[in-house]
Amino acid sequence: MANILVIDDEESIRFTFERFLRARGHTVLTARDCAEAFTLIDQTTPDLIVADIILDDGTGIDILREIRQRGLSCLVIMITGAPNVDTAAEAVRLGAFDYIPKPVTEQALIRATGSALRYKALNDEKERYRSNLEAIFRSVKDAIITVDRDGVVIEMNQAALSLYGFSRKAVGTPFRALLTQCNGKCAEVLEEAIRSRTVVEADRIECRHRNIPGKVVSLSAFPLLGPHDAFTGVVMVFRDETRLVSLERELGDRHQFHRLVGRSPAMQRVFSLIEALAGGQTTVLITGESGTGKELVAEALHSGGDRGTKPFVKVNCSALPENLLESELFGHVKGAFTGALHERVGRFQKAHGGTILLDEIGDLSPRIQGELLRVIQEREFERVGDSTTFRVDVRVIAATNRSLRDMVRRGEFREDLYYRLKVVEIDMPPLRERREDIPLLVDHFRRKYKTVFDKVIDAVSQDVMKVFLQYPWPGNVRELEHAMEHAFVLCPSRTITLDHLPTDLRGPAGPAGCEARPSESTDLKALLDALDKAGWNKAKAARALGINRATLYRRMQRCKLTDKPSQD
Repeated sequence: MANILVIDDEESIRFTFERFLRARGHTVLTARDCAEAFTLIDQTTPDLIVADIILDDGTGIDILREIRQRGLSCLVIMITGAPNVDTAAEAVRLGAFDYIPKPVTEQALIRATGSALRYKALNDEKERYRSNLEAIFRSVKDAIITVDRDGVVIEMNQAALSLYGFSRKAVGTPFRALLTQCNGKCAEVLEEAIRSRTVVEADRIECRHRNIPGKVVSLSAFPLLGPHDAFTGVVMVFRDETRLVSLERELGDRHQFHRLVGRSPAMQRVFSLIEALAGGQTTVLITGESGTGKELVAEALHSGGDRGTKPFVKVNCSALPENLLESELFGHVKGAFTGALHERVGRFQKAHGGTILLDEIGDLSPRIQGELLRVIQEREFERVGDSTTFRVDVRVIAATNRSLRDMVRRGEFREDLYYRLKVVEIDMPPLRERREDIPLLVDHFRRKYKTVFDKVIDAVSQDVMKVFLQYPWPGNVRELEHAMEHAFVLCPSRTITLDHLPTDLRGPAGPAGCEARPSESTDLKALLDALDKAGWNKAKAARALGINRATLYRRMQRCKLTDKPSQD
């Protein structure tokens, strides 16, 4: 039952309304004018007010204004003997629940008050839920931002306001529009969650938002589902990991840096080099076997510096023949060669202001090497078939799994280009030389594919970990990742066992196999080992080495290995 205040200057109406409402079990107070009503409102908290529009010292509209000004949750039903459009419109604008003309019958009064009280009960319950959720929202230390299906901010808690320095005006703004002067990594995670409508996570993103320079956050984006599992938006949870990362740096034990994983001394040195080089413009040469993570190092160098918001362009120098690679790098004009039907912008031009990664740079022809030297030194080039000189502002990062020093010695690579590229070298250690990182990498890939495949897999068995720790990993981290992905596809339970591993790992040539190393000095032995294990299936051997088939064929050519050697 409810507390109801009846306000009317006619005593008979007050008496009649009081009798009708008391008969329904309600507690009823009455007032003859605005002054008396305001005194009673101060002393009590009515759930519902029934007020005449015309009173001796004011109007029911004045009552409505006072209720609204005080922020009270009670509803108001207006009673009038002379209804008109203006008073009705003003009453509705000020929040009147209903508007009843005189004479008011018992049935009309009970129907109107019943509807108002039912509405108030539902609204109060909804408000309680909202208040509880708001209290939880405020109490969580992690930053929380909710967005609708279009990426527009619906709500954010105080932790998010503090973390990013946003104001409440950010609500109703597209999230990406808030990330000015920022590398936009958070927006990419959000957009992937909206696109896939699945959970998307990103560990230890280095924020470069102008309000929080130097912050490191981990982000999880969860889909919001409404009735019947209808997708309504995304809730993003940000955990500030800056202090933890700082402590790890002080202790020299960072387990993850950008997308690179490892606690070994070799990886700690790599992390330190990336950190020192990220903010500069120095040309960097990344060396190491296939599958060690050279491309991830290049991404970290790019995103960690001032060019992080600008283009990051990758070129695989071994994927195209010389004439097409020249066009790919520098572009061409229409009619420059047969098949050049349209003008093409080259990768260097696309990377203007940002970074270009020249992968497999050891496979460049001598002519392209000369043109590349000019671009690095002079920052200028001409498109194929054009005499116009273009200037570019590009940071060059090169990567190779070959020994450029040996190639220079044999006359296969220009010495001046080698030293121009090798201003600073980052050598990625093979996985067999940092075995202490294998458990970390296994757990990293387990968490990654747990989300990708939507499977609850909690661990790998001790036997599997023993295999992983003993196996020589000729394909390095890439091969380990492929092994974990293979296991996730086959594993029906919560633990990966030996039966779920690729045959190469659980076969007799697995853990006890030789330390195959696809570096130049032992290329032939590594190729033969991989091909023998794969039964001379080229695609399978390439996967085992962590390379593509085109690279496998080039290595076979260099080793003059065209078919299975005769056993005679």
